[in-house]
Amino acid sequence: MSTDTTTKSPQAATRPPRGASSNKRVPQGHRRLLTRRDRLTLGLMAGVPTILHVILVWVTALASIALAFTTWDGIGFDAIKWVGLDNFKELFTNNPQFWPAVQHNVIWFVVLILIPTPLGLFLAVQLDKKIRFSRVYQTAYFLPVVVSLAVTGFVWQLVYNPDTGLINSIIGANKPGHYIDWIGDPNLNLWAILVAACWRHTGYMMILYLAGLKGVDPSLREASSLDGANEWQTFKNVIFPTLRPTNTVVLVVTIIEALRAFDLVFVFNKGAQGTELLSILVTNNIIGESSRIGYGSAIAVVLLVISLAVIIPYLISTFRKERSA
Repeated sequence: MSTDTTTKSPQAATRPPRGASSNKRVPQGHRRLLTRRDRLTLGLMAGVPTILHVILVWVTALASIALAFTTWDGIGFDAIKWVGLDNFKELFTNNPQFWPAVQHNVIWFVVLILIPTPLGLFLAVQLDKKIRFSRVYQTAYFLPVVVSLAVTGFVWQLVYNPDTGLINSIIGANKPGHYIDWIGDPNLNLWAILVAACWRHTGYMMILYLAGLKGVDPSLREASSLDGANEWQTFKNVIFPTLRPTNTVVLVVTIIEALRAFDLVFVFNKGAQGTELLSILVTNNIIGESSRIGYGSAIAVVLLVISLAVIIPYLISTFRKERSA
């Protein structure tokens, strides 16, 4: 009896049978996980925001620095003339509003760092104790941050109205001859606006500190209580030192808020009669019938230098302390 001794080759053994689908690909080596369409989508998602950021932030910032050394009325690029440091000389010597604006920005920062920042920390510590209706309190305190600053300004205008405002009605200063003009009085309007700014800034600080407190290791609290420390000692010696990164963020945010303050002041009285700010001076010189874009850019450069002169040294010292620790 004869038998078939024919052996199949390896190629024939791996060959799929007839009728089987040949569309299924066997992965060989490294296979690309992203298709061309995926790469195009990711490129657009990352590229478009990056291009917009470069154009709207970096290019405009560098253009403002360059324009600070020129004079330009904004009509035609041929009208740009190089004047060197003349804009800065005029700003420091011949502008009666500049130094009061610098002083008001400094006052703005000092008030924000001394009043709403500790108050926000206090509220965050209380809400971190998981009291009843904690979410309701968080929403109520953070609501002014969500509301537009322009809307906030209009609301506080109603509160400060000398005739029908809430404050004058409570203290009885809404009668003829007894009016208190909170907005028009140069001795009061800046402080009145700062009250509204503090009202908003408190909720902002509360959220930042509350996020920092959520990251504190609970074992530190337990170890402190076992050592016999009371609540204040635990906060001062254990919890607050761990909030150093949060304090860095709080300081930077407060400096930025103080230097970019614009909306509230502009809504109240457009930065006149004792409420001059650097941001108001920039706007008044760049936007208007007689635009002085070079001069306004010089004020913006001064504002940038002030912010960097305060923020960069603090960040450097903070990072050095963290590395040494």
